[in-house]
Amino acid sequence: MDPRALLEKYFENNQVALDIVYRHSRNVADKAIEIATKAGLPQEELDFIEEAALLHDIGVCRIYAPKLNCFGKAPYVWHGVIGREILDAEGLPRHAMVCERHIGVGLTAGDIVAQRLRLPVREMSPVTTSERIVALADLFFSKKGGELDLEKSTQQVRCDLLRFGEEKVQIFESWLSAFGVGDPL
Repeated sequence: MDPRALLEKYFENNQVALDIVYRHSRNVADKAIEIATKAGLPQEELDFIEEAALLHDIGVCRIYAPKLNCFGKAPYVWHGVIGREILDAEGLPRHAMVCERHIGVGLTAGDIVAQRLRLPVREMSPVTTSERIVALADLFFSKKGGELDLEKSTQQVRCDLLRFGEEKVQIFESWLSAFGVGDPL
């Protein structure tokens, strides 16, 4: 399976968005591989993590985000669900779950209801080690213009997550500790 070719298939005729998503995803994949290698995961799992990280934002192809040159109908928060649908249809169910579960440190059914997110009300939090590693790596990189290749500090990620509640920061801290990343408090 060639993640770049799959991204090209879904971002056809949108080279600008493809370039943004691929650069972001390549940075996330490199960080995820670094974390997974340090955690001592086997090569087969490293290969999966790289593929899943490269595909984690495939759902962006169908969202409305003019700054990313995307003019679909769905709001940005839907990109994980859409990515799951795309990768399920491609016969990649494990990769699909990484897509759905990578938003922040995960969305619980309670988050969806409390924040009135208009998403399917179900658990969308990382369950497996691989899902957690991709979600963690993703927190360190933005898709914003001018920031694509800048890795955030752990303190910047903490500040980003704090607006969603202290419990999200605590999940992040537990991941930092579990995977030996950054400077856990």
